[in-house]
Amino acid sequence: MRFVPGKPFEPEEYVLKSGTPLYRVFSNGRKGGVTEFNPGFGSATRFAFFGDPAIPVLYLAQTEEAAVCESLLHDVPPGPGRVMYDSIADKICAPLAPTRDLRLVSLMGDGPRKLQTEAKHVTGTMASQYGRTVRWAEAAHKAGFDGLVWMSNRRNTDQAYVFFGDRVNPGDLVALSGHGRIFAAGPDFDWLADYLAQLHLDILTP
Repeated sequence: MRFVPGKPFEPEEYVLKSGTPLYRVFSNGRKGGVTEFNPGFGSATRFAFFGDPAIPVLYLAQTEEAAVCESLLHDVPPGPGRVMYDSIADKICAPLAPTRDLRLVSLMGDGPRKLQTEAKHVTGTMASQYGRTVRWAEAAHKAGFDGLVWMSNRRNTDQAYVFFGDRVNPGDLVALSGHGRIFAAGPDFDWLADYLAQLHLDILTP
């Protein structure tokens, strides 16, 4: 059983096809919008940051619900409970897609077993293990991949992704036309409130 990548690093490859719709929750103040990578600011995450200077990353999900679970609900325990309005007031959920096929390391299906590990040791750990789990992203990057894919630990019917900003260029992603959800008020707030209610979570408004 491996808890960190071994050598040689020979992962299972997953090809994310050009045009596949993905979703991202992000702050309204991001100048680059839905396709803007995090250049290395903020706290450590499961697969970031590594490198000097830090490799930019972008986290995404297969569905709107998974994007919410992987962002707004990332640190919220299972309900019953409350989500503070301030934590969602400046957030947007919007769709985007790759404009080329992307090569990703698979951490789902047979992927973990091929790497002699288990998903629970890589994609299902507590935040205290991020200093170790980031080494899997670093190994994927060194092996020339564009990012990683795994089954969301918070909504395990859907895939989650991380892309590396020095491999996936601005022209490799495009914002999709259609409805981006602005959670501050209106029907998009109602959509979020209804979804959270299914999970026994209420939005605590001012």
